[in-house]
Amino acid sequence: MTVIRIGAAPEPFEARGLYFDGDTAVGDLARVTVDETARRIEISRKGAPPLHWPLDALRLLPDQAGGDLVVLRLRHDPVARLILDDALLLERLPDVRRPAPLVRRGRLIGWALAALASVALIVFVLVPRMADQMADYIPPAGERALGAATLDQIRSALDETGMGEPVAFCTAPEGQAALDALQARLAPGLPEGQEISVHVLDHEMINAFVLPGGYVVFFRGLLQAAETPEEVAAVFAHEIGHVVSRDPTRHALRSAGSIGVLGLLFGDFAGGALVLFLTERLIEASYSREAEAAADHFARQLMLDTGLDPAGLGSFFARLQQVFGEEEGFLAHFTSHPALSDRILAAEADLPPGFTPRPALTESQWQALQTICN
Repeated sequence: MTVIRIGAAPEPFEARGLYFDGDTAVGDLARVTVDETARRIEISRKGAPPLHWPLDALRLLPDQAGGDLVVLRLRHDPVARLILDDALLLERLPDVRRPAPLVRRGRLIGWALAALASVALIVFVLVPRMADQMADYIPPAGERALGAATLDQIRSALDETGMGEPVAFCTAPEGQAALDALQARLAPGLPEGQEISVHVLDHEMINAFVLPGGYVVFFRGLLQAAETPEEVAAVFAHEIGHVVSRDPTRHALRSAGSIGVLGLLFGDFAGGALVLFLTERLIEASYSREAEAAADHFARQLMLDTGLDPAGLGSFFARLQQVFGEEEGFLAHFTSHPALSDRILAAEADLPPGFTPRPALTESQWQALQTICN
């Protein structure tokens, strides 16, 4: 019920509603009187002393239910609510739609900075350490399953036809035989019992990467961009170094852990979004300086042990730097750390005295490898 008294001077305006104190779930029937002279409203309840809310401290809240009620709060009280069904009341409350000012800004900023620091600590310190420890407990079969599933996702994600067809594997018999021969040359670098699966994807990207479980993947673009089989062998050896160190598994666990933490804070990163994001991270994996340096050292030593020229990777980089610069695809994967690039490019100067490299492949094998996708 609404009572309006018209006169020369402002008269009290009355309405009825429900008052919630924020501590109990049941609201109290209340009579609300707007006294414009005193610049306040009075909330009268049966069996309780009246409450006085200043008009300039009232704030209007959105009605989350039907949208037809007037919901008021007191600026400095975060829980108490006054609910009315009389929209005429808003005509007497010109300031009710103003946003409530922030209180204790310093404390809020402090808590916000502390929260950001906590997230950074989890994502950049705790998650990597836990991932490194967990990687040692994942059985080889689990790694293989993860690598196989991720490879399928990558092939589908790289489809450019819009038909949802996965990018094809290149399996021309003579080219596959040349790839197997190159793998056999580098096999001494693998620990006993370590499985690897080598694939070539029919895609123009100049790239190569490894997946959990020993999956080594080359792109057609890399084979065509290389000028010698030693360049491909050096890339191959570098990737084998990541396989031996289980860097892809650690990287996948770190990415998944970080995505999970961020998903809890900013929304659901599970399901397809997680798979696609993880796929992208694995294709463009940029491992730590230590991991890249270790893979580089491993590749150089493996090339020397198998009688191959370790300068192939350096010559490949030097040419790609001239064409693409420092931040493109495959090159960014390896040269994200300048110290690592210098180390690889200096490999030729560090050859042991009297070392005479042997060809990685015959000329016919090399031509077959470059045309493995034909």
